Amino acid sequence: MKLLFSSALFAGVLIATGVLAQTAAPAKAADTSKGKALVDAKGMTLYTFDRDAAGKSNCNGQCAQNWPPLMAAASSAASGDWTVVTRDDGSKQWAYKGKPLYLWVKDTKPGEVTGDGVNNVWHIATP
Repeated sequence: MKLLFSSALFAGVLIATGVLAQTAAPAKAADTSKGKALVDAKGMTLYTFDRDAAGKSNCNGQCAQNWPPLMAAASSAASGDWTVVTRDDGSKQWAYKGKPLYLWVKDTKPGEVTGDGVNNVWHIATP
């Protein structure tokens, strides 16, 4: 009984301090009409931008209004293929394999992929 209580208390401390809370990936893979894609928690397709540098977003201002970044909390931590990049305004954005991730304002429901191929520089983020 004492061991169970100690284990539960330790797990509670880890969760409260965020040690376990940061292990979940910010997106998941889902099937779309164009194959597997990364999607956010609401099932909305995520995209990459060819004009981004590795680990750096080059989509700001009007671009970021049309292509909202997949924002990360200031306390978010990198894990595996997932990293956090700092945007020009100091906010944090999720990246997958070094590529910052974005949503597309014209996708209105989960699974839509209308942003794929826009201006030949936007592409579905694939797992």
